[in-house]
Amino acid sequence: MALLTAAALLATVNAREITFPPVSGVQQPVGASYGNGVSNMGFGFGDDPLDLSTSQFAGLTTYANLPYVHCLANTTVTGGEVESYDIAILGAPFDTGVTARPGARYGPIGIRQGSRRIGPFAYSVYTGRNAFSTLKVVDCGDAPLTVLDNTIALAQLDKAHRVVSARKADSDVASVPRIITLGGDHTTTLSALRSTVNHWGAVSVIHFDSHIDTWDPKVLGGGVSHYAGVNHGTFLHLAHEEGLLLNTSIHAGIRAPVGNKHYDLRNDKACGFDIIKARDIDRLGTQAITKQLLERTNGTSVYISVDIDVLDPAFAPATGTAEVGGWSTRELLTILDGLSGIHIIGADVVEVAPIYDNPGETTTLAAAEVVHSLVQLMADTPVKPTKS
Repeated sequence: MALLTAAALLATVNAREITFPPVSGVQQPVGASYGNGVSNMGFGFGDDPLDLSTSQFAGLTTYANLPYVHCLANTTVTGGEVESYDIAILGAPFDTGVTARPGARYGPIGIRQGSRRIGPFAYSVYTGRNAFSTLKVVDCGDAPLTVLDNTIALAQLDKAHRVVSARKADSDVASVPRIITLGGDHTTTLSALRSTVNHWGAVSVIHFDSHIDTWDPKVLGGGVSHYAGVNHGTFLHLAHEEGLLLNTSIHAGIRAPVGNKHYDLRNDKACGFDIIKARDIDRLGTQAITKQLLERTNGTSVYISVDIDVLDPAFAPATGTAEVGGWSTRELLTILDGLSGIHIIGADVVEVAPIYDNPGETTTLAAAEVVHSLVQLMADTPVKPTKS
């Protein structure tokens, strides 16, 4: 009996010892470096397979596990210099300009959570390119915005964009960085356009959305007050009034109804926009739509704004003003990737309201991948400002 007990104990001890198989000649061990400073799937660097210094799911949640930089630091107080960068991810937690469901103030953190499996090791199986290999991309965190006064909040966001875009670029190809904003409702795009005009002048906007968002503030806002007229459905009209847009802008994915079939569309055209409707994709396909976008904006600096509700609610339910009959995630990503070579000077992904998402995080995963495509477009085409 004693011998049986001893044998059982010995077997238990042996069972706890794990023997790792030999590493194949192709697959590197977990934690090994690829030789360019990028770790294997984010688990560690060097020869230590238990190095946890770059774990994907530990530490601060930044977009695509990028380094955090305090881009808004007041160096006159803190001293020193802010680390240079080429592309800045900036959160805009603002949702008090919506006309339907709120919740997009939590969009920036939702998109970051949806990006946890994206990282510097990510090479596209479609293009073979790595969005993070040529330019320095950082996460600047969120702009601090009050939730009690829209006028003050948007002034804060205006200033945040001015500060972040005025830093020194890291590469030699441009003197100033470009910004990708994580919204926030669509009102936040106005602050981004007010910033880009300082470096690149007026721009063409490629506006992916189910709504035109060029409504006259006297119409959407009820004419009640100037305050009420600044919202997520009027910001493009306001940008036109401020001289921020060229008349070579274009909507893509439009399907929501307009309030006045004559005035609203005439006003939209006066703001400089052409329209690609959502169902046009059934007749034209993604390639022809990409061609239209490129031809419309040819020879201009381009700002790309993606309202996540351009996607059908089946693919992006977590948004404030969902409209059925939209594009699929794959269709949108195919169109975006087809814009490679475009002179993109800024971008955003907005109207992500995670509270309405499902347990599979369908919307935030889609939004994170859209941001990834936007980073790739910027990496494909470095641009220099046309203004000092």
